[in-house]
Amino acid sequence: MSSTSQASQRINALLDENSFVEIGALVKARSTDFNLEQTDTPSDGVVTGYGVIDGNLVYVYSQDASVLGGSIGEMHAKKISHLYDLALKTGSPVIGIIDSAGLRIQEATDALNGFGELYLKQVNASGVVPQITAIFGSCGGGLALMGAMSDFTFMEEGKAKLFVNSPNVLEGNYTDKLDTASAKWQAENAGNVDVVADEATIFAQIRELVSILPSNNEDSDNFDDCTDDLNRACESLAASCADPALALSQISDNGIFFETKSCYAKEMVTGFIKLNGATVGAVANRSVLYNENAEVAEKFDSVLTANGCEKAADFINFCDAFDIPVLSLTNVTGFAATTDEEKKIAKASAKLTAAFAGATVPKVNVITGKAYGSAYVAMNSKAIGADVTISWPDAEIGTMKADLAAKIIASGKSAEEVAETTKKYTELQNNVRSAAARGYVDEIIEPADTRKYVIGAFEMLFTKRDERPAKKHGTV
Repeated sequence: MSSTSQASQRINALLDENSFVEIGALVKARSTDFNLEQTDTPSDGVVTGYGVIDGNLVYVYSQDASVLGGSIGEMHAKKISHLYDLALKTGSPVIGIIDSAGLRIQEATDALNGFGELYLKQVNASGVVPQITAIFGSCGGGLALMGAMSDFTFMEEGKAKLFVNSPNVLEGNYTDKLDTASAKWQAENAGNVDVVADEATIFAQIRELVSILPSNNEDSDNFDDCTDDLNRACESLAASCADPALALSQISDNGIFFETKSCYAKEMVTGFIKLNGATVGAVANRSVLYNENAEVAEKFDSVLTANGCEKAADFINFCDAFDIPVLSLTNVTGFAATTDEEKKIAKASAKLTAAFAGATVPKVNVITGKAYGSAYVAMNSKAIGADVTISWPDAEIGTMKADLAAKIIASGKSAEEVAETTKKYTELQNNVRSAAARGYVDEIIEPADTRKYVIGAFEMLFTKRDERPAKKHGTV
């Protein structure tokens, strides 16, 4: 395949300069049905090979839409499958650049079997090496499953399409009415996309992500030299904690924060930070979203939603699989209360609870605001396995807000007695010191000191070993 093809250009734009080595350049389609023998299929529509990103080995495939629409046939699939075999043997990430018409109809069951073999490779690689997908053209039908099985998905903002069913075949819908295949819809409504941007930004973001992540699930050397002050005070942390994207940037080494699925379930923030040179996964409740001008763009109730729980659970499971410690910033008062939420919130919050409780990596929880009821328990509380629980002085921890508890305790009594009960409940139960007295909080610290205490906690937990009951896997 010509080195000037768009598929090759994209690979070269992603990798370190002159580092790409192509594999299988001479492979062509084997099928001759439906006059395919008369069609030239250089590299069978996909460029495959390996290279480096900031010195880190990665395997890359890039589909060429100029060859039968970039459709996946038998040999096309075999080339990608071979990359996965190499990636598993060497313990290195796989990056797929998608621009494809989907299944190659002319090859029928051969192409269909190729799809299935790719699914199997992805499943086997899941939790072993990071899988990243970048969609620049069409990614439809069965190909959409490959994107969904990836750990991280990037999507070009203008031309990329991601769908199982085309918008036009959805009853009562058409593209102009609601483009369910667009990057915006897939990111904001479906939660299938981590980053939406132009091509150049996507390549830069993938390079950043690869540099943050371990190469595989046994990579224990994924540390950078820390050039930031480990004891640096975060003076404005308390003022920005309502938007954890800002707070986490302040806590992290040199302000590094890579947010995942930033457009989806915005009330729950997930992403990666660096602490003393080590990658840490962060999960946090958001009540305010600030725009680039430091203005309030959106406000959220301090509650767990079904989408937020599922987003966080998936992220925690990834971190646990790749031995990445988890930090949570907790500020939650309960569960979202709507008819639609009620359909899914129990199962979704159970998944979040199971993800936190089941993760054996070091886990640190910082309570920054309110921490009420079962929602707090689900947010990495000590009860479900947090190794260290830290709280800010003004945090509130309890079963519910004091005024609501007082109405139950002092039911039928005068307003004065209810008010007095509210005051006592606040002092005796919801005060963070009462939780600390019972051992539910390990340390009460000033917000500005959060960075150094969190770094200290993770340093202490570096050699953590957590034995669990023998089982194949959980079923939550």
